[in-house]
Amino acid sequence: MNFAQRRPWFFLLSALVILPGVICLILSPGLKPGIDFTGGSSLTVQFPEGSKANQESIRLELSETGYNDAKIQNIGKVTSNGERYETFFLRTKNLTEEQKDSLVDSLNRVFAPDSEDTLLSFDMVSAVVAEETVINALWAVLAAAVGIFFYIWWAFRNVPSPFRYGLAAIAALLHDAFIVVGIFSILGYLFEIEVNTMFLIALLTVIGYSVNDTIVVFDKIRENVLLYANRPFYEVVNLSISETIGRSLNTSFTLLVTLLALLMFGGATIREFLYVLLIGVLAGTYSSIAIATQVLVSWEQKMLGRFVNSKS
Repeated sequence: MNFAQRRPWFFLLSALVILPGVICLILSPGLKPGIDFTGGSSLTVQFPEGSKANQESIRLELSETGYNDAKIQNIGKVTSNGERYETFFLRTKNLTEEQKDSLVDSLNRVFAPDSEDTLLSFDMVSAVVAEETVINALWAVLAAAVGIFFYIWWAFRNVPSPFRYGLAAIAALLHDAFIVVGIFSILGYLFEIEVNTMFLIALLTVIGYSVNDTIVVFDKIRENVLLYANRPFYEVVNLSISETIGRSLNTSFTLLVTLLALLMFGGATIREFLYVLLIGVLAGTYSSIAIATQVLVSWEQKMLGRFVNSKS
């Protein structure tokens, strides 16, 4: 298969996937920040299955007790001591211990008068800590990108223009990050899914996986460039992708199976983390074949930025 010849279609497909997310980031409020980024209090509560508890009824009860701005999210059903419960995540302004106890008591009276295990967890984050979290996360992403670029530049020093490999890897990394952030922006707008520190951890994991998958293909390109020095570069790239695509797809498939199993049985607390990884693994597998390598080919043929009219 001539992958290089199809790179305009690869770039077009990526643009069609990324563009809706970018539009949502610009036109809508963007990502919905969780308590880790805004500060406030969060409670995870559960009510027996069959009670009248749902997002609307809980929101109404909280409004009547003075918490009009509270965010409520249904995070699924759990089983405890042989009984089924509906679990909800509540986020509101900072609460004192007395306010927290009063809020839980009012919910108990309405939805679970006979239950003593309504509150599962309670956390509070100050606005100062939230701001530091955002700044540290941005520095972490920047440091990771710079470190990756220089390492790849050094590792591929034996091939012509090794810095291109570093920049191509960064392009694939940004491609995957934009896809994840864009999709979560859309999910936040449609389903009020928030991002928190687990989102950032998962995003950094995706960055690492993206680079790992890209390096596998790049390493084969480096080997074949030295082995077939007289062949056109795009042919070397096609050969290298053909030799590594099976390994890349098999690795990604086994990882996806593991993530799906965790998503089904791992509980609600890591669900957003797993969503990011699922999206990132798919994007990373695609970008290692269709973005990073094709950026190299376009650069080699001096057509970067004019790929729509490029021909192999």
